[in-house]
Amino acid sequence: MNSAKYFVIVTSILGAAIAFGAAPTETAVEAPGPSGPLKGTMLSPSTGHGAVVLIIPGSGPTDRDGNSAGGVLAAPYRLLAEALVARGVTTVRIDKRGLAGSAGATADGNAVTIDDYVSDVQAWTAVIRKQTKASCIWLLGHSEGGLVAMVAAKNRPDICGLILVSTAGRPMGEVLREQLKSNPANAPLLDQALPAIADLEAGKRVDTTSMPAPLLRLFNPKVQGFLISDFSYDPGQVLKGYPKPVLILQGLRDMQVHETDANILKEADSHATLTLLPDVNHMLKSVSSNDLRANFATYSDASLPLAPGVVSAISDFLTANAKATRAGNLTAR
Repeated sequence: MNSAKYFVIVTSILGAAIAFGAAPTETAVEAPGPSGPLKGTMLSPSTGHGAVVLIIPGSGPTDRDGNSAGGVLAAPYRLLAEALVARGVTTVRIDKRGLAGSAGATADGNAVTIDDYVSDVQAWTAVIRKQTKASCIWLLGHSEGGLVAMVAAKNRPDICGLILVSTAGRPMGEVLREQLKSNPANAPLLDQALPAIADLEAGKRVDTTSMPAPLLRLFNPKVQGFLISDFSYDPGQVLKGYPKPVLILQGLRDMQVHETDANILKEADSHATLTLLPDVNHMLKSVSSNDLRANFATYSDASLPLAPGVVSAISDFLTANAKATRAGNLTAR
């Protein structure tokens, strides 16, 4: 990984006054990637020196706002950044290497691993600390980004702690099996899907030539290297023994990650703060029933605000650990 030289490209002032009676500052920032720059957006209050949070995106082609080409347009990361800056928190939200603004960071956005994303987080950490003068920063990982955050934070004095949002507590192969088995429509696919998962868990690539289209999309040869990497991690084991503050935030209307996962993470770190939010889904939006169509409808609607309790849970956790933020060198609990 190259040195953490950074470049501030554009600085603009948002039109509406949000934080402390004055508009926050939005800055385009870059960090070094393997073959080109990684790009993101810093949103910081006009005054004050509060916590600094790096938002790490979830799985798939998810951009810095939390949207993806697969039809997700809920913009949860942008909404979270705008809400947190009103509470004095600086955030940096980023495009993954090979995607959107970071497309030039690698020739093939599919040829990545969890460790590659960890390297990118470390590059971002150095850039953000240099620009903000913060002694340490918080890692907020959403969904798969929570695993990246946990791996990246290991033995890093420049990380204040972790905010794990909708983060799986079980190995991804186990989660995928559960998801496939839970839908009766997938029954004809299981004879091929379950052995494929087992092969990937064993570090072996899968022959997809005879797979039907739904499985071909899931086990696309272009992403099998990443799946092998992802499946090799047990999140609960990664978190176990982590010495710094951790917030585990889980919505109970989440169709992708469940309360079980949050409880596994809590069991791995008994000192962690566990916050379960009823009627909150994977996009951090409000859902009041078990209607799957209503739940999925929120995935494409950025006009919907974040659900009550999401922002306050994060900001209250940061406030409670403000001393740790300033110290930047927490010792084991």
